Amino acid sequence: MKTETTHTILSRERQPASPPSLSQSRRVWQGLKRDRMLYLIASPMLAYFLIFKYLPMWGVLIAFKDYSPYLGFWNSPWVGFQHFERFFANDSFFLLLRNTLAINLLNLIFFFPLPIILALMLNEVRKEWVKRIIQSIIYLPHFLSWVVIVGITYLMLSTSSGFVNKFLESLGYDKINFLTSQGLFWALLTLQSIWKEVGWGTVIFLAAIASVDTQLFEAARMDGAGRLRQIWHVTLPAIRNVIIILLILRIGHMMDVGFEQVYLMMNGAVSDVADVFDTYVYRSGIQQAQFSFSTAVGLFKSIVGVILVVLTNRLAKKFGDDGIY
Repeated sequence: MKTETTHTILSRERQPASPPSLSQSRRVWQGLKRDRMLYLIASPMLAYFLIFKYLPMWGVLIAFKDYSPYLGFWNSPWVGFQHFERFFANDSFFLLLRNTLAINLLNLIFFFPLPIILALMLNEVRKEWVKRIIQSIIYLPHFLSWVVIVGITYLMLSTSSGFVNKFLESLGYDKINFLTSQGLFWALLTLQSIWKEVGWGTVIFLAAIASVDTQLFEAARMDGAGRLRQIWHVTLPAIRNVIIILLILRIGHMMDVGFEQVYLMMNGAVSDVADVFDTYVYRSGIQQAQFSFSTAVGLFKSIVGVILVVLTNRLAKKFGDDGIY
């Protein structure tokens, strides 16, 4: 009996252990089976990102090819970094870079803080029905297309029939060419972005403020802090991580201005200050059919955006914030 037991133990020791990959795959399968309803709910979003975000990434390869629709994707010859060298050597590169960065810096300085300030102001409104009316009014422009926004801008600022110029003329002042002035173009874009999106931008900050522990405000009031002191010492520190995350994401879009807004506002008189990377990609890729060259320009924008996100995220972590990853 003792021999049989020893033999049994030795035979068990000689048996190969089950591969860890099998047990791991089994655990993954059990997790999928357990949370199948959650994955089913998330499947439309996953399908969207897979079809429209990840699968088109193969098209980035034509930035390194001399792509021709007649030869196809695989038969088009490789040219390496030729399109990038051509783009950087182009006289328009620094003009596009200047315009893109200038517009984004104005948005970062003047537009980014406004949703925070507006959210803090709305949070101080005590009557809920008043707050809801204000929110509905300031959210409304977000749902208007840029075509409508630019149309309203033309109706207000047109030299011939614009409301503002007619008002200035009635006061005895000369008309101002708002729409054809290079010095006013960047300011107009910034004001349009503020009017359209500042209300919608308060949604995240209001949600973050609503999650702040009310005991912190009670403790601040017991210490004699007024409303401004509570905002400065309680509310803003509590939503600091949200502000930093959105700031990092905003800086990651420093090379993106928004094609529709700029393209609709652009005209021959302001082309020197209005031409940005997005309009340049449209002009070279769609109108001139330079598919590989325009893809290289778009890839350059994306790479710069990733670098900016990584750098600002590391900088945020160095100052003690969580960052986005």
